[in-house]
Parts: sequence; C-alpha cells; structure tokens
Amino acid sequence: MNEIKIVNQTEIEGGFEFVVSVDGSQFKVKVDNDYHLKLTKAKQSMEDLITKSFEFLLEREPKESILKKFNLQIINKYFPEYEEVIKNQTDGKNI
Repeated sequence: MNEIKIVNQTEIEGGFEFVVSVDGSQFKVKVDNDYHLKLTKAKQSMEDLITKSFEFLLEREPKESILKKFNLQIINKYFPEYEEVIKNQTDGKNI
C-alpha cells in the first residue's frame, strides 16, 4: 500500500496547488475550485479528493508513470471512468 501525504498546499487563482508525496516521490497537482465542486458537490475536502485521486491512479499504474505536475482534470483524459468513480465514492457508492 502506498503512503499518500499532502506536504503543502498553496491557494492560486481559481483553486489550489498541492504538493503530494507518494512513498517519497513528489507531485504538484492543481485543483480548480469548479472541478472540485463538480466531482464532490462540496461533500469532500480538496485533500480527500487528492487522496482518492491518487488511490485511483495507483490502482491503475505505478507511481513512476504518474506525471510529476498536472491539473487533476487531466486524469479523465487518460482514464475516462475517473470522474464517475470519484463521484460514486463521494456519494457513498462503490463500483
């Protein structure tokens, strides 16, 4: 099991940028406020969304394959099921 930790977060225009550590590897992830609201309906914090998103990614690829810097929205480009999975987790459904 990978250890996912949020090391830092910085407010930026329209959202936040997070520094995330996964077993010692660091990633910079931008989350737009609108995208956070779309996925979670404000039922989860951005930190929870980041954690669930990394869990999602790590179930599908090794940490070495994850981009070092990205906007959370790009996940859906590579994994079209991403948004549905995250929305279902937020609503308490498991798929």
